[in-house]
Amino acid sequence: MVSESFEANIESLSPEGRGVAHVDGKVVFIDGALTGERVRYKRVRKRGRYDEGTIVQVIEASPQRVAPQCAHTDLCGGCALQHFDADAQILHKQQVLLDQLQHVTGLVPVELLAPLRGPVWGYRNKARLAVKYVAKKGGALVGFREKRKPYVADIQGCEVLHPAVGAKLLHLRALVNDLSGSNRIPQIEVAIGDQSVALVVRHLTALTDADLRALADFSADEDVDIYLQPGGPETAEPLGEVRRLSYELPGHEIEIDFFPTDFTQVNPTLNREMVDLVVELLSPGPDTKVLDLFCGLGNFTLPLAKRSGAVLGLEGSQVLVQRAAENAARNNISNAEFLCTDLSVPGGTHMRTSFDLVLLDPPRTGAREILEAMSLVSTHRVVYVSCNSSTFSRDAAILTEKHGFRLFRAGVIDMFPHTSHVESVALFERL
Repeated sequence: MVSESFEANIESLSPEGRGVAHVDGKVVFIDGALTGERVRYKRVRKRGRYDEGTIVQVIEASPQRVAPQCAHTDLCGGCALQHFDADAQILHKQQVLLDQLQHVTGLVPVELLAPLRGPVWGYRNKARLAVKYVAKKGGALVGFREKRKPYVADIQGCEVLHPAVGAKLLHLRALVNDLSGSNRIPQIEVAIGDQSVALVVRHLTALTDADLRALADFSADEDVDIYLQPGGPETAEPLGEVRRLSYELPGHEIEIDFFPTDFTQVNPTLNREMVDLVVELLSPGPDTKVLDLFCGLGNFTLPLAKRSGAVLGLEGSQVLVQRAAENAARNNISNAEFLCTDLSVPGGTHMRTSFDLVLLDPPRTGAREILEAMSLVSTHRVVYVSCNSSTFSRDAAILTEKHGFRLFRAGVIDMFPHTSHVESVALFERL
């Protein structure tokens, strides 16, 4: 480990929000630095083509620098940008999206959508908290990993988690310490619905009766529902009676139920805004046929079904397909069909069916395989929701060059304030 100290002028920000400088002709990426600043930094890692550093002192500050709200921001890897004004953060992410598109494809959207914004603190309703028993720290640590390190950060609270959990990390540490297998609890998953809070405790050894009583007491005292997970996600089961986990999409009069280990968007406020925007961009009518790829629980499928003739949702998880079908029935929606299929290996009769509108909401790996395989000759609009600007840009090239669409509108979604995650939505129209 190198620990030399240097001064540098910060020229720009990298996509992940690190300050970029040149020192002695070599690029340096500096955690905690902002464009236009002069800083003193400690060099922590030397690479062949670049160095990495962390800020020691701000000599000349940017007007966009703010005081972090969280006391643990320098240690915890959950956030990277708390020192960066929230309004400036989302504009930086917008520029990352546009730069990535220009670099990979040369594309520029005809229209730029205004960024979707929401609360920047206490917004996160889904998380996987790492747990580690560290005797030298006095017992269990519960939280996120340290910045660029595998260790669990020693934090007492989290400002971006919903306060029902973020303000109670010390309570969770005490709970784990009370369990007989406290050194065999690697994770606690957080899932918060509109009316209830659920915690899924992953345990690698069997829990004793005393452990179960301690968990039940914690559930009652903290008003949270506890689930136990001895193996993979499919083994999670409630400890005693639990309440319904659900969230509403009020603009569409839909309520979606979910299990705590199901994938849901982490930011419920932004999710509602995003669903409204996607439906507006696709603009389905009573006679349109819609294909929803990577449909999950039906987050987009069900609102689209209320305005379409028929919607087909495709998803790789049989559990989520079953959940989506149940949500359709619960909301009295009969024109939505859900199928389980491996979307990385396209095939089947559904791929040869004509659809007027197509929605894609893929994981970070994107949707290259399915876009290269499917026919979109009858499709006149495609909306793409992305959590990775790099794979989105690659897939945008396929939509424009192979399938003959133009990138009409695109914009960013502030789904993860204070992190470097760039979420976006884009509308492609037939030329």
